[in-house]
Amino acid sequence: MKHLKLALCGVMVMMGSSLAQAADLAAGKAVWEKVNCASCHGADAKSPIMPVYPILAGQHADFLAHALKAYQRGAAGAPASANVRKNAVMGAFAAQLSKQDVENVSAWLAAQPGPLAVRK
Repeated sequence: MKHLKLALCGVMVMMGSSLAQAADLAAGKAVWEKVNCASCHGADAKSPIMPVYPILAGQHADFLAHALKAYQRGAAGAPASANVRKNAVMGAFAAQLSKQDVENVSAWLAAQPGPLAVRK
């Protein structure tokens, strides 16, 4: 049973790394610029114009993707739940993004240096 669990963990790690490689960082930066995220979060994604706006540079890509998808659900009128974020501004921006856009911009933001990045 231990070997099965170990094998499953290995498969999950490989799948996660292949998903991260599927993201196009240049396309992620293009999404960032197209949607004008810098207008609130700062050109470097770590200098928001207001303290209540989050720092995005260095944040985990999976967290960012989940948040964007939650804003999309909120913009689509999904009922309030833990997986729905209702915010008129972010919902309008997120609604414009395709699934690949979400993955790309999330990966690009995670790759940016910032106070949220894990240092090795």
